[in-house]
Amino acid sequence: MKIKLPFYAMLALVLLGTWLFLYGIFLGQDILIPLGFSFLIAVLLQPLERLFEHIKIPRVLSILLCLVIAVSVLFGLFSVLSYQVKQFMQDLPAVEKNLSGFVDTTQNWITDKFHVSQQQQQQAIQNAKNTKNLKAVAGTTLGFVGSSLALIGLIPIYVFLLMYYRKHLIMFIIKTFDDKHSELVQKVVSKVRFVVQKYVTGLVIETSCVAVLNCIGLLIIGAPYPILLGIIGAILNLIPYIGGLIAIILTAIVTLSNTGDITITLLSVVVYFVVQFIDNNFLVPRIIGSSVQLNALVSILAVLIGGTLCGIGGMFLSLPFVAICKVICDHVPELNAWGKVLGDEESARWKPIKVSIRKPDLKRRGNTV
Repeated sequence: MKIKLPFYAMLALVLLGTWLFLYGIFLGQDILIPLGFSFLIAVLLQPLERLFEHIKIPRVLSILLCLVIAVSVLFGLFSVLSYQVKQFMQDLPAVEKNLSGFVDTTQNWITDKFHVSQQQQQQAIQNAKNTKNLKAVAGTTLGFVGSSLALIGLIPIYVFLLMYYRKHLIMFIIKTFDDKHSELVQKVVSKVRFVVQKYVTGLVIETSCVAVLNCIGLLIIGAPYPILLGIIGAILNLIPYIGGLIAIILTAIVTLSNTGDITITLLSVVVYFVVQFIDNNFLVPRIIGSSVQLNALVSILAVLIGGTLCGIGGMFLSLPFVAICKVICDHVPELNAWGKVLGDEESARWKPIKVSIRKPDLKRRGNTV
């Protein structure tokens, strides 16, 4: 017997369930974030694992070879970035000198335009400094880095286990539902795997192309640390709508503080805008395509909510997992409306309902009063 609740009761239950779900993610972020990245990496490495198995390599050895290749690529990328960071640390005296000249110029401009003396500006800067706060921030930062490294160390283990027990997990999901729904569940699981694999693979290719374009552009204009800034800009570009803006601001600050040249700083901003234009109009439509059809409003909200709940890791993981929710909503009739709200495809455009008003039939009713 089905119990039909009134609308206000259903709304209250939906809001309560959503709040409990998000609060559970917030509490378990230290476990869920490594698992989320491990899931995406496992899906990304699945074609390589199948290739190794196709040439008769045992399954466990195939998974280990995939992990070795992935770790080697990440280690090479980390080595390049470390070399650029080392160069940046060696150039710190020149950076401080350029910053001092820029600060003096800015203070003179503020004095001329707003009639605030340099002594008042120095007093305001001095009041903003607090040794205890700096120590607290440094301690918090070191603690965050230490915990992050510990969590990153778990990711290869999670990836191995997810790849090894992949069939067990899929069978568990299918057996969780009634037998009459098994065909639909298998279809949803296959669709989710296809969408995530296509999205993650396309994202890696797109990020690599953006990194190469950033580095080439910064090298041409003579910007400092082109490889470091180009790769960081490409990684930040993974955060939709927000990451690109952060990358532009970060590059402008580093370029200005290192060179003190306004022209090179403006050219670095132009390089990022050109790369963003190429990425949005050519790379994303052709590489990622329509694998994740989420509208801009949902994408921004997902990134902000993911960042609020789980920090930077949540911002990176928000879109693929919202895309998984959309696939589920599209295949469950009771959740189709949510799939329409999340999506950005043509089918999400609601057709207007035509209401016809019939005129009264006076002949039938007669004209008697």
